[in-house]
Amino acid sequence: MRTFRLALALCLFSLNLLLASCASTGGPVSLQEVREFADASAKLGGYAELSRRYRDTYEREQPYLPASADKLARENDAKRRAVYEDFVSVQKAVVLYMQTLSLLAGDTRYDLTERIDDLGNGLKANAESGLQQRHIAAYTGLTRLLTRVIASGYQNRSVETMVRDGDADVQVLLEAMISLTRLYYKTNENEKKTILGIFDVELPLTKGSNERMLVTLAKVHYLNKASEYKLIDRRYDLALQGLTKVALGHQKLRENLHKLTQEDVKRMLGNYGRDLRMIRDGLAAE
Repeated sequence: MRTFRLALALCLFSLNLLLASCASTGGPVSLQEVREFADASAKLGGYAELSRRYRDTYEREQPYLPASADKLARENDAKRRAVYEDFVSVQKAVVLYMQTLSLLAGDTRYDLTERIDDLGNGLKANAESGLQQRHIAAYTGLTRLLTRVIASGYQNRSVETMVRDGDADVQVLLEAMISLTRLYYKTNENEKKTILGIFDVELPLTKGSNERMLVTLAKVHYLNKASEYKLIDRRYDLALQGLTKVALGHQKLRENLHKLTQEDVKRMLGNYGRDLRMIRDGLAAE
């Protein structure tokens, strides 16, 4: 009986040591802040919507264009549509990376294999859009990493190795997304000047016009368009804030890979996740 008690005590002692060891090496619970940051980064939003808005610029401005400007506008429309899929693919790669990172930091597993097919066949360099060879190389490197990790069922992978292997490519792609969002903003500014500029020129000429109803409708339309552009400008600001926050958060994650269970690091990552959720809520409310 004494021998049995001694063996039981040793077994319980060993179990306590094992549990303590798991907790100290960063189990799923201790990496909660990493998971929340990755989730918030993947769900940020804004970029995809602004990409579509960039693609559809001609549809909005065409009714206001003079015939002499339509040919050039159509050419620009074709160029935007030609690069749209590449612009969206950049985001898809970053989102899938963040989703994978979240899974590695958590205690659940989902099959992301089908998401690999969404990434497409690669990017093309485009001088006008700003996509360069280093962006293409980063996209290729990140998609290879994701394919390898997801296809293997996440075996022999940890948050540390995932971040270490992926950080450089993630940073380059986030830089590309920030640059493209600025391109979207610049294009939107040109569209705004084109459309609102017509009213700025024409409305003063309607003073004394007998077409009172027509003039009133024009003024209402102008105010509606001006409000629309004001809201869109706010979305560009929020999207840029969010993408910058994701890049900074991942950089801090990379710099503190060996200290992820320390309270100050967990607090810092928690703050990044909180900020991203606030930005996402702001985008949803606009």
